[in-house]
Formats: sequence, structure tokens, C-alpha cells
Amino acid sequence: MSKRLIPDTLLLEERAIHALNATVGMADEDHGGIPFFNADLNHKPAFMTHGDWDYGSSHGRMIDAMTLARLMSGSKYGLETEERYRANLLSFFKEDGLSYRGVNPVMNWEPNANLIDQRAVLLALTSWFMTTGDARAKEAADRHVAALKRIAVKERDVWYYPASEYKDGGWPSLNAVQLRLAPDPAAFCGRLVMPLLKYHELTGNADAYELCQFFTNLIIHRSGVFNEDGSFNSSLAYRSGHFHTRLGTLDAIARFGYYTRDASKIAWVKKSYDWALTWSTAFGWTPGDMHEQAYEHETCSLVDLIATGITLARSGYTQYWGIVERFIRNHLVESQLLDLSWVEETDDKSKDVQGWLSYYKVAQRTRGSFAGYSAPNDFICDHNHGRGHTSDLQICCLGSGTRGLFMGWSNTITEERGTVSVNFLLSRGSRKLDVSSYLPHEGKVELDVREDIPKLQVRIPEWAGFTKVRIIRELDGETTEGSGSEPSRWAGQCFLQLGAARAGEKITIAFPLSFRTTTETALGERFETHWRGDDVVDISPRGKRKPLYTGRKVSDQAPLREGDYHRPAQEFVW
Repeated sequence: MSKRLIPDTLLLEERAIHALNATVGMADEDHGGIPFFNADLNHKPAFMTHGDWDYGSSHGRMIDAMTLARLMSGSKYGLETEERYRANLLSFFKEDGLSYRGVNPVMNWEPNANLIDQRAVLLALTSWFMTTGDARAKEAADRHVAALKRIAVKERDVWYYPASEYKDGGWPSLNAVQLRLAPDPAAFCGRLVMPLLKYHELTGNADAYELCQFFTNLIIHRSGVFNEDGSFNSSLAYRSGHFHTRLGTLDAIARFGYYTRDASKIAWVKKSYDWALTWSTAFGWTPGDMHEQAYEHETCSLVDLIATGITLARSGYTQYWGIVERFIRNHLVESQLLDLSWVEETDDKSKDVQGWLSYYKVAQRTRGSFAGYSAPNDFICDHNHGRGHTSDLQICCLGSGTRGLFMGWSNTITEERGTVSVNFLLSRGSRKLDVSSYLPHEGKVELDVREDIPKLQVRIPEWAGFTKVRIIRELDGETTEGSGSEPSRWAGQCFLQLGAARAGEKITIAFPLSFRTTTETALGERFETHWRGDDVVDISPRGKRKPLYTGRKVSDQAPLREGDYHRPAQEFVW
């Protein structure tokens, strides 16, 4: 890789490399390489524990995360750990095609095929097969999808699962089927649509498409998970309006609506998405649920919010590009743990409990992971009105956080029907062009065109206006200048039209920065938030244990560093 000077600003592919450190480090070498699920970083010394999520759920998310991190970065770090995760995942399948939780030597967890786990399992198998063509992944996925269809209770217009666990002998209660009991349809059915649809796109699997159809119909028309006004049903039977499963379901149905060109589904998602935004902050903090866990933000929820917003934006609601970029630039990257100087760790294993708990080098091993629960201004959540301090990391959030990085990176540059769009003003390289972002220091983006592009457009933030947007184009020693105030420069409310671009051309776009202060409300608490463009540079009141938004250094001129971008030979889209 050649070296050059690039802006020393946010680079998502580097964040992916940090995430790989945690996906490898959280594997328990003393317990068959099965990853720990939780970490308490506030304890002295910090420790990690296992959970009944260790099996299909955790392995599925780690395989998916490692696959996507490699696509972003080209890194080969941790290949042995990844292959062990894959082997473990395949070992969890039984003859019926479902993934089962295992037996833990310490805890008395009953083996079962938990329906929440199956989404992560199929997510991993799909990413694995998409990028490698490995027959092992496809064989397991085909059997898995067939099993998911076989065990579904089928009625006239909906399919559903009547319990949270399926066992060797079938559903635990036939009466549950007769009474049409469907606990948490969003968690067990709605979120499954996302990997099912992608697997269908890749392979044409008809069972996967049928599941998408009937599960989507269940959620929209029969489940009661979402109220008529788009709000989440907050009753206890619906997990108190749990944000991760609800937003994950919106992500899934938005994708299905986009794939089937069903505008009614997109509109249905938009209504609930806009309601969810009213419970979130502009920088991306979301509640855990609407009651007991309301003050505990999961990175998983934020990534669902990012993914759903991207699909809505690609469906024509272009205002969501800017909303999603703020989420990525702020709470997603702030939720990634890179500074662990505040964490007390030990290399002593004498107090470890095999298969359950470890104090061993927790800070080193978790660097690059994402917040399991965070406050708007603090990595550590210990709120008076919530459950108090529970844990700081959950491995599901590591998997989701890495996927969030990939969603931002892969959607920075998109191509559709001959038009190349720069949707996020984030630095990244590609086969067609490189994007170098000087934000938040300067309102400037440079495009280095590597191949001829028939039509190129760039999204300009709404706060930049249009009259003072400047365009400088350089090619073969000639320079031309333009302005955002010229006629016919804009399309889709926010996209600056650049027309055809030639290989070797350099295009610089400059615009004024926005300096503003907003008051963000999180469950009735107010936070004064200082913005520089789309980046939060300070927040008040500040956190007390591991404050967020306090280490962001900005200047009037962006610092430069030596480096280059990873340009994959083939782009994969999720």
C-alpha cells in the first residue's frame, strides 16, 4: 500500500481493526474458545463472565463482525480464532437443523434452541457464505432455514413461534400453539427477516422468502408490537418496548419493503422510525426500553437505528443520510472502547472460575469493544432511576458495533443506475474514487477520482446551505471553479450534482461549518450539546466515571498524517 498525506480524521476501517482485537481477546482459551459475554470494567480488578448467550448468539455475532471487519480493513488478524468460532458454531447444530445452547460446567442452563439465537446464527452463515462461498456455510444455512420454516406455526396469513425456546421434542406446550401465544414476535420473528432476506438474495432460497413474507405480515397486521401511531407497545408482554428488538424489526421490514418495492411497508417503517427518533438524542443515544431498562443504551439499538435510516434514505427519504451520519460520528464511535487507562486489570488467574469468570488481562482483551450499556454522557451507566450499574460490555454490542461501522463504511459510496453517490462525508477509499474528509476541523471534502464516472453526486449537510458551497476541479493541470448557487446543481434536496468525472481528476468541495448548541433530552434529562458540523465536541453535564465527548480535539485546520485507504477489489453490500 502506497503512502500519502491524508486527513487525520475519523477512519472507520481503522476502527474495524480495533474491533478485531476485542473479537479475538474475548475468546476464553480455558473454555474451548467460547467468548465471554459480559464485562464489568468498573470493578477492581475488571472481570468478564460467560452467559447463556455464549453459543449461537455470541458465535454468530463474532463471525459476522470479523467477516465485515476484514472487508473494511483487509486485516488478517485473528484468523485462527475466527475459524474456531466457525467450527464451534457448526457444532451447536443438531439433526433438526437448529442451533442449540450448550451445557455450562458451572451454571444450570437447560440446552434449547433459543429463537433469539437463530437470527445471529443465520447472520453469520450468510456473511460467511457471501464472502467465501464456503459449502459448509451454505449447507448449514439451507438446513437451518428449512428448520425455521418447519417449526413455525402456520395460520392463514401469518407464521409465528409460540415460545422462546424449542426443544428436542418440539414446542414445550401444545396448548401454547392452540392459544396462539407468540411471546415477543419482534425478537423471535421480526428481526429474523433481515438475514433471511439477505440469504434469499444470495441464493434464491424460497423458504427464506416465505418466512420473510409471513413474519412481516405477522408484525405489521397481527402482532400488536407496534401501535397504530407507530409507537412501541410498552406492555410487559412486549418486553417493555425493548428498543433493540423493535428497531431491529424495523430494519428488517424496511429492507423487505425496499426489496419488494412495497411503498406501504416503507411508509409503515418510517412512521415508527420517526417516533423512535423522538425518544433518542440527535447524537444517537437510545433508551434500552420504555420502563425497567430505559436508561441503559445498547450499541445494538443504535446500529439498528443506523441500518433502518440508511434503507429509508435509499428509498428516497434523503433527510435520513444526515441523521445517520450524526449517529455514526458521535455515539457509535464514542461507544467504542479505545482508552482503557481507567480500567484496573490483572494478569493473575488464581481467582478465575473456569467456564464462568475471568480477571485475566481484561483491559487488553476488550480494547475495541463497544458499550453494552451507556449513558448519554458516560460509558458507565449507573442511573438512579434505572437498574443501577449492571455491566459495561456485552458481546452482542461488539458484534453490532462492528456491523454499524461496516454499514457506515459500505454506504459512504454507493452506485445505483449509473450514478455514484457520496452519502456520508467520511474518509474511505474505493475502486472508483477516494473520499478524504476534513470534518470536523474544516468544511472540506476532497474526491480523488480513480475511474471515469458518468454521473457523480455528493451529499452536502443541511447546515451548510448552498450559496457558499464552492467546487474546485483539477485535471491535467487545468482548474475550474463552481458554486452551489448555480442553477441545476441540486437533486434529492441535499445532493450536489457534479456530472461526469474523469479518472485522475481531483474535486475539492468546501462549505462553511456550523457551530451551534442544542439541548438534547434523554428520558427527561437535559444535556447541553456543543456541535462543530455534525460532531459533538462537548456535552454538559459531563459524565463522572468514563465521560464521553471530552477528548475530541479540533482545530481550524485539519491535521494530516501519512497513510492510505483500503480499497477492496470487490464490494459486498449488507
